[in-house]
Amino acid sequence: MLGFVTGLLYSNAGEWFIHRYLLHDRGRKKDSLWSFHWHEHHRESRKNGFVDEHYKRPLWRWNSQSKEALGILGLGVLHAPLFPLAPTFTAAVWFSAFHYYRVHKKSHLDPEWARRHLPWHYDHHMGPNQNANWCVSWPWFDYIMGTREPYTGTERERRDRSRRVRKASEQGPFFPAPMHRPPNVAATGLTSDNC
Repeated sequence: MLGFVTGLLYSNAGEWFIHRYLLHDRGRKKDSLWSFHWHEHHRESRKNGFVDEHYKRPLWRWNSQSKEALGILGLGVLHAPLFPLAPTFTAAVWFSAFHYYRVHKKSHLDPEWARRHLPWHYDHHMGPNQNANWCVSWPWFDYIMGTREPYTGTERERRDRSRRVRKASEQGPFFPAPMHRPPNVAATGLTSDNC
């Protein structure tokens, strides 16, 4: 049992360090191997109210979701040699990897679910400081490292959400670019002279 708990804590620490130092510090550089995280995943999430459309696509299409899944699989394989020596620790690492992918994907397909079940991750993407709230699965290492910054349910979030709704309503519904003439001219009574 101690091995499993240690594996969960180790995995959460790894999640924090990888997210902060690889995916953000190195990922901000466009030529970095890790740039997909910042330049695809964060951009999509911020632009679409936390939804990342890449999670709706198949894993075999090369996008931020498939790159994330490949990295998680690689970490699982990297830890496989530890299984004979520390089976419960390794099982916890594998469980954590699976759990991370499952809840991360679900959260970016269902933002309201994320707000209720992973508010720390919602805060990471939608809050004012995207350099905080590094954990996805559980916020343990954010609390330990002092990087947990609540946003969900705060007055600031209520103001931001109201502003986004107001801005969207001011823009009005989306209409495509005007056509040269209406599609059914006879039904509208319009001619090319009065279009």
